Amino acid sequence: MDAKVGGMTGRIESADRNRQHMLDRIAEVRELEERTRARSARAAAQFHALGKLLPRERLAHLLDADQPFYELMTLAGYWSLEDPDPATSIPGSALIVGIGHVSGVRCMVAVNDSGISAGAMQSYTGQKLIRAQEIALAQKLPLVQLIESAGGNLRKYRVERFMVGGGMFYNLARLSAAGLPVVSLIHGSSAAGGAYLPGLSDYVVMVREQAHAYLAGPSLLKAATGEDASDEELGGADMHACVSGLADYVADNDLDGIERVRAIMRQIDWQAGRAPPFAQPLGSADDLLQIMPVDSRTPVDMREVIARLVDGSEFHAFKEQFGAPTVCGYAHIEGHAVGILTNNGPLDSDGANKAAQFIQLCVQLGRPLVFLQNITGFMVGTAHEQAGMIKHGAKLIQALSNASVTRLTVMCGASYGAGNYGMCGRAFKPDLLLSWPNSKTAVMGGEQAAMTMRLVAEASARRSGKPLDEAQAQEESAAIVRTFESQSGAIHTSSMLLDDGVIDPRETRSWLGMALATAAQARQRQLAPVQFGVARF
Repeated sequence: MDAKVGGMTGRIESADRNRQHMLDRIAEVRELEERTRARSARAAAQFHALGKLLPRERLAHLLDADQPFYELMTLAGYWSLEDPDPATSIPGSALIVGIGHVSGVRCMVAVNDSGISAGAMQSYTGQKLIRAQEIALAQKLPLVQLIESAGGNLRKYRVERFMVGGGMFYNLARLSAAGLPVVSLIHGSSAAGGAYLPGLSDYVVMVREQAHAYLAGPSLLKAATGEDASDEELGGADMHACVSGLADYVADNDLDGIERVRAIMRQIDWQAGRAPPFAQPLGSADDLLQIMPVDSRTPVDMREVIARLVDGSEFHAFKEQFGAPTVCGYAHIEGHAVGILTNNGPLDSDGANKAAQFIQLCVQLGRPLVFLQNITGFMVGTAHEQAGMIKHGAKLIQALSNASVTRLTVMCGASYGAGNYGMCGRAFKPDLLLSWPNSKTAVMGGEQAAMTMRLVAEASARRSGKPLDEAQAQEESAAIVRTFESQSGAIHTSSMLLDDGVIDPRETRSWLGMALATAAQARQRQLAPVQFGVARF
């Protein structure tokens, strides 16, 4: 009896020792993790004085509060090149990575810890991010990046670090190609190789007057070329939003940027397949009767049409300041997530690039595209030709022609020239094409066509040395206008099966809802192909 008790006592004592040993090791790890947090938090006064959030404050606002965050590789880079003394070395490699939820979507999250050495790349920063990317790729997780980094530490340069670092960009390209969205929010500097983090992202948000992305910053630029330029000129948020097109969204501050990322994740709607309840548009469908002008040359804001078609009148505009006349964005119609494209003016190079990028993003998400046609054509002129209008327009045509998602087109107003093509006209085989009764479709306006032919006649007369017959020229111009007007109307085009029907604008939402539900069911339906049509016996 005593022996048994003694044996049990021994086992209890052993278990207690094991437990205490494990608790001690856990405490050691937690102490190292807390060392990292404390070092970053020392920058609080500096960050807050600039109106900025600390990296972990950004992370807290990004993540869903009711879901856990599983932080990975917290000890990466401990006792490494930056500080080989274990008593003072800061683990984590100035990068926070882990798995959490953003707007209900499980994601891989990577945050530069810019409270530590301004977020400069350390010995294992690249490898840590590469591993996080590999997990995201294997587990099919979107990647959200909060970027603010001083770049590589040139004082402690190691060639192997430079060579390995390219894997970060390789994986970003693979993630996007695999259909896993990459969303980047730039809070501060993203220089040199770090500029490819947003450059290889699917969605980019930049914080105004804080974020800068460039291959060469002012100092390196001065050393390399002698050119003087400011941070804002080289890579500011407004420049990238309005000129280069790198930034899809511009935020006013850190919190605004984080909310925009959360909005993007909501629009991604990764939990597709659910049938959530939907809200009716705030405006009346009757308003659609009066928005489109009688004269198709009169400008109209197509966002007024969108507001009366989409759930809750909620429209998440994409790249709003770049190619502004071309309007792209995300919304829902009767609960179905869609991408919407329309125009508040002609298509220019920036607009064509934006639309092509947006189409590819929707294809990546498997999201149907809705085109609301009101387009006068592509921009022409010396400046636009020299800017590459042809090649940029071709990008749009390529993206549109090869988009594998459901495409629905509504002819709301004008549809002239190559604009008809770029906005998914009949030749591009949309799944359903509907016309409002006021819509007009033609290679150009009748008066424009008449003027073109008059100029041709005038040139011909000058070459022949004969005066232009003014009466004949006016008669020909009038005939051309009549021909164009008689063929451009919706009744004529519909009579030739150039659409799938002319509808009451007030019924547009119902039509689109039906088409989207039909397409969704078709994509879910499993067929059993056979080698022959079933014969009737």
